[in-house]
Amino acid sequence: MEISRHTMTRPADDPWPGYLAGRGHPGARRIGAGVEGVVYRLGEGRIAKVWTGRPPSELTRRVYADLARHALPFATPEILAVEEHRGVTVTYERELPGTPLRADSAHEEYERELSVRLTDTLVSVLRGLASVPGTDAMRRLTVQGDDRPLWEGHDRFQDALAALVTRSVARHGAALAARVPGFEAGVARTLQALRSLPDGPVTVIHGDLVPPNIHVDGAGRPIAVLDFGFFTTAGDPAFDAAVTAAVCDMYGPHARRHTDGLTRLFARELGHAPATLTAYQAAYALTTYDLFGADDGDGHFRWCAEQLRHNDVFGAGSAG
Repeated sequence: MEISRHTMTRPADDPWPGYLAGRGHPGARRIGAGVEGVVYRLGEGRIAKVWTGRPPSELTRRVYADLARHALPFATPEILAVEEHRGVTVTYERELPGTPLRADSAHEEYERELSVRLTDTLVSVLRGLASVPGTDAMRRLTVQGDDRPLWEGHDRFQDALAALVTRSVARHGAALAARVPGFEAGVARTLQALRSLPDGPVTVIHGDLVPPNIHVDGAGRPIAVLDFGFFTTAGDPAFDAAVTAAVCDMYGPHARRHTDGLTRLFARELGHAPATLTAYQAAYALTTYDLFGADDGDGHFRWCAEQLRHNDVFGAGSAG
């Protein structure tokens, strides 16, 4: 649950601080919110999250525990307790340290040249996550917008992702096709590319490593990674690198330049084939395009269409 994209003030009718006070946390203070709910600082290194979106499941807690078993150079979420109040899920969690690496590009214009501090941090986090083996709990997760565990019926991440592309395109693909020339042929090329990718390591995938989801200390070192869940699964670490390159700057005037530059950087520093990263970027656009809206009124929908029009594997780069 990302909390850094919004400036938070406590509404006069907010009932949750009173509820949390009654549960033994009299100093509860609202500190942020995201699409999934609202966050309150409790003190003593703990927070409470009041979920309005899909709450974390016992499976999510298992994934967090799987992550905690590895000596990563940064903290990851830990759910300490879960309860319900009037049908609303409340989780009590460890408060993660640090401050966001950067604000979201929807709210802060990124400069033409990304800083070495930012790019080094992204490489460090990707390298750390790629050291965590994928687990059964990770394979059983369902990504946002889908109705079944990603790996269900599949032995390879690449094939599971191709099946997800097929399901996602079946939802509202006609809306995307109206914005992207050669859509059906591009989907076919993407599916062929995914299924042709070789087997490789299977590690944890975060799936939403935008700068606000990485916290750094005063020296700029990454000390916490939060907001697992949007596209968290087990799979090829190249997928996380590809998505991170694409979503670091989604809406700024230099977004395409940044995506291209980060894609080249991650290929070089992390040893991923550039064509593999490009195929995964097409797959990400095809599987998330309608999660917030399925027309031009939604920024993420427009962004996905733009990604596909310029994606070499999808094949529509010269059209538009």
